[in-house]
Amino acid sequence: MAKALSQDVIRKRYLQWGLLPIMVLTIALGWKYPLWGYTVAVAMTAGLVGGAFRGRYVCGNLCPRGAFLDRILSKTSCSRPMPPFFINMKFRWAVFAALMSFMTFQMINRPADINWVNHIGRVFWFMCTFTTSLAVMLGLFIHQRSWCSFCPVGTVSNVEGRGKYQLKIDPSCKECGLCEKSCPMGLEIVKHKPDGRMFDPDCLKCSECIGVCPKTALSFPR
Repeated sequence: MAKALSQDVIRKRYLQWGLLPIMVLTIALGWKYPLWGYTVAVAMTAGLVGGAFRGRYVCGNLCPRGAFLDRILSKTSCSRPMPPFFINMKFRWAVFAALMSFMTFQMINRPADINWVNHIGRVFWFMCTFTTSLAVMLGLFIHQRSWCSFCPVGTVSNVEGRGKYQLKIDPSCKECGLCEKSCPMGLEIVKHKPDGRMFDPDCLKCSECIGVCPKTALSFPR
């Protein structure tokens, strides 16, 4: 069992290394080749659809930007605790409304000399470039996944996925806290032990906590 779970973490990390270049290429090439911008639409759709079934699983395993934050930015992040207002739902919905409104306005405000396909692709590229720049700044000076605490797609997935695909916590847990140190979102896990499940809807289902648990007390539904 422990070996299988460790393999889950290894596979996830290899997958992230494979996905990471998508974000880099999108930002590097999207300004000239707007079709690259549609990778952002694919990632957003995957996160929203996946949220209905497994909460923030896509955020923790299949998001190209998340892969960059975990595999690259984490090496230089200050890893400070995330400010409480980042996870405040009022703040998160305000960010959602602001970014979605701006993106929609940009999409409908098309210059006459640009076709719709390229225009929308370039809007997606701009949104990706802007939010990734913010994610990198926050990741360097606060925590690698700071942006993910109020990412619009993550916020919707948080609401969609409540009560779904929750981390199981076995009574054999010794409350050593290694799981919390490994959590890319800095979530409190041990306090959920009496309930037997991790109820925090911002859990990314990334299995990092499972990989470091010395008692194999953590697992996801199979």
